[in-house]
Amino acid sequence: MARPVIAIVGRPNVGKSTIFNRIIGDRLAIVEDKPGVTRDRIYGTGEWIGVSFSVIDTGGIEIEGEDTLLRSIRMQAELAIEEADVIVFMVDAKAGVTTADEEVAQILFRSGKPVVVGVNKVDNLQRMDDIYEFYGLGFGEPIALSGAHGTGIGDLLDAAVKKLPAKTEEEYDDDVIKVALIGRPNVGKSSLVNAILGEERVIVSDVAGTTRDAIDTPFEKDGQKYVLIDTAGMRKRGKVYESTEKYSVMRSMKAIERADVVLVVINGEEGIIEQDKHIAGYAHENGKAAVFVVNKWDVVDKDDKTMQRFTNSIRDHFLFMTYAPIVFLSAKTKQRLNKLFPVIDRVAEQHALRVPTHVLNDIISDATAMTPPPTDKGKRLRINYATQIAVKPPTILIFVNEPELMHFSYERYLENKIRAAFEFEGTPLRLFTRRKSDQE
Repeated sequence: MARPVIAIVGRPNVGKSTIFNRIIGDRLAIVEDKPGVTRDRIYGTGEWIGVSFSVIDTGGIEIEGEDTLLRSIRMQAELAIEEADVIVFMVDAKAGVTTADEEVAQILFRSGKPVVVGVNKVDNLQRMDDIYEFYGLGFGEPIALSGAHGTGIGDLLDAAVKKLPAKTEEEYDDDVIKVALIGRPNVGKSSLVNAILGEERVIVSDVAGTTRDAIDTPFEKDGQKYVLIDTAGMRKRGKVYESTEKYSVMRSMKAIERADVVLVVINGEEGIIEQDKHIAGYAHENGKAAVFVVNKWDVVDKDDKTMQRFTNSIRDHFLFMTYAPIVFLSAKTKQRLNKLFPVIDRVAEQHALRVPTHVLNDIISDATAMTPPPTDKGKRLRINYATQIAVKPPTILIFVNEPELMHFSYERYLENKIRAAFEFEGTPLRLFTRRKSDQE
């Protein structure tokens, strides 16, 4: 199920990024920041009073061209409105209400979206009187904040979370495999959906998804039920979306959160670009099963080594997803389309695989005997036992004497040994260490 979205909107220099960092940063223990391999700071995740949500910092959106300041602000606000469930409208107590603030307020008011006004830079009690003029923006009581000191963040989140939509139950049975198609524009996502449904359609009905942009298409093939989640509606609102391609990550993110298997669609004719890595990185960080789908393979000039060269290129560019299988196909001609669903079924099964504890510990015991755990300042890591605590993705908890002695290189070694034993094709594998207490 996709997390609700809170967007932070406002003119430049009001402190949007500072508040964004406060919300998702380490200073709030209940919040986790996952920039990971994407290195993209416009998006984060947080949690408040038991509610998990996504956060957008519109200050991180790069809008190309020579637009005026107000036009740029308007575009950012419109983008945030399109994606968000609640808007945090950031303003500056020192500057007061400006023309740009009023411009943003008009856009937000017309949208009908819930809005919380955050008045930043209220760094002392004397500035409290400065917040009252912001009542005039028409969104109710402003929340006094200080990004510099971290005050008022809890009040802001209290107000924003109260306005989030109520949770809805997942509408599909557990045996349905939900497949999201993600990728940058023009890689052929819609063509691939049409090719799949045109050839394999048994039971299909178009229904609105739980997000505003994805279209869910349920169907059945060889007795297995699926739902395709297509995110290919990126540019329906015109050039504003074409000029902000990075923002498509947010729409892809919603589909990824709801999916079991993510198809990372790549344009075989154009090859791999940085945006492909950004989008794929979110599937990895969210622990989803993944398959690389190289589309438009029919128009690629090929020899007997072309496929291997492209495979090597994917492995070089996506070092963090070496577990993901690769399928080459053409949505247009349906060439090799029959290869896709056996791979989807396989990675979905691996994503939900649960390993018996005694078998898992046998593998780890053999691994530690072959390569003993590292030492640090005379102390050696001792692994007591391990157990799998979750699936989708498979998650393994390893009890040790001192968690800080678990070097990332040795953790990677254990992961490789576990994969060699159980494969876990197409799925991330998460390993966590915990100190074994006397009671355990």
